[in-house]
Amino acid sequence: MRMFARLTLPLAGLNFVNQASRTMIATVGPLLALEFGLSASELGLLAAVFFAGYGLAQLPIGLAIDLWGSRRVQTVLGCVAACGFVICAVAPGPAWLAVGRAVTGLGVSAGLIAMLKVNTQWYPKDRVAGMTGLGIFVGSCGSVAATVPVALLVPEIGWRGVFVVLSLLTLGVAGWIWTSVPDRGPGAAPPPRRSFGREIAEFGKIFAHPAFLRFAPAVALLSSLNFTYQGLWAGPWLRDVALLDDGVRAVLLMAYSAGLMVGSAATGQAASFLQRRGAGPMLVPLVAMGVIAVVQLLLILLPWRDPVTLGVLWFTFALSASAGPSGYAAIGQRFGPELAGRVATAINASMLGLVFLLQNAIGWILDLWPRVATGGWDPAGYGWALGMTVALQALTLGWMLLPGRRG
Repeated sequence: MRMFARLTLPLAGLNFVNQASRTMIATVGPLLALEFGLSASELGLLAAVFFAGYGLAQLPIGLAIDLWGSRRVQTVLGCVAACGFVICAVAPGPAWLAVGRAVTGLGVSAGLIAMLKVNTQWYPKDRVAGMTGLGIFVGSCGSVAATVPVALLVPEIGWRGVFVVLSLLTLGVAGWIWTSVPDRGPGAAPPPRRSFGREIAEFGKIFAHPAFLRFAPAVALLSSLNFTYQGLWAGPWLRDVALLDDGVRAVLLMAYSAGLMVGSAATGQAASFLQRRGAGPMLVPLVAMGVIAVVQLLLILLPWRDPVTLGVLWFTFALSASAGPSGYAAIGQRFGPELAGRVATAINASMLGLVFLLQNAIGWILDLWPRVATGGWDPAGYGWALGMTVALQALTLGWMLLPGRRG
């Protein structure tokens, strides 16, 4: 635990900021839509530009972490994220708010990757998923902080003030990483001096690797579903389909975040526990994909209105989707530790591209129906949107489980 406190916990602090910035739009999104007169597709684009900046940085960030280490890269990126929050706080309109969100996405883009890299260097192979899960559990507290606490802060300091608080917090975490996290793992030599062309060429080997081609689509989709709904559409769904008021929505979004917290720790520990006993490292993500598909079908087919039942369903949704990082660790085991950053960013880039597409696609689907009297979107559109994501899950699971595939 002393090693966890020194190595993983500071990096988890930037994941806290990452999760808070993702979830906050789901909390204040209805306010932004009213203040700036945004349509569903425009609100979806505002949420998605965060993931665009996040996703475009993935491959360069993975290379930078492998070459220069998590400590240096994360300190610099923490300062970038703080600047993004300031831009959001002073934004005069949706265009500048989108710029701030993109800069913030760039700044937090290495949160999971840096932690996976350090954990791969310092912990035994069968402990990486468990320790990473604990780190994500800490980071997921940011999702909780962005629900009820943000809803309580907004009347006092406004949504702009919340962005200022996040900027100050991010600067503090960047300083903590700089003073606590080592540059390299125990006994590790500095990376060999090779041309950037040779280092970049390693991405080609990763993307062409049979294990990556088989498992990465399902793992990327699993995580992208979490961020698609947590980052935006869970809040509007609770308003327009479940017809819940602001206070109850904030509580259920906190239940969603609690599911992410519990699942991050539980799925990582379960993956490590089962792997030490001979199970395949992809078992936990595979089970999680089946559970999340069932939850989506229940949300489509049954007219849920009871807040307790809805809380259980969205909690289970988040808990299952949080198994994505266990899949990252499972795929990473097929490669050497010197490529850990690039393998994780290759998966993450795919995942974030899916988030960008899904958040916008759901907005496009919802805009096919007229706005309802309350200013929201027609419940029928949400059913078709959930149906689309279930179909995508079936496709990726079918690809992973095609007859003749082994392991």
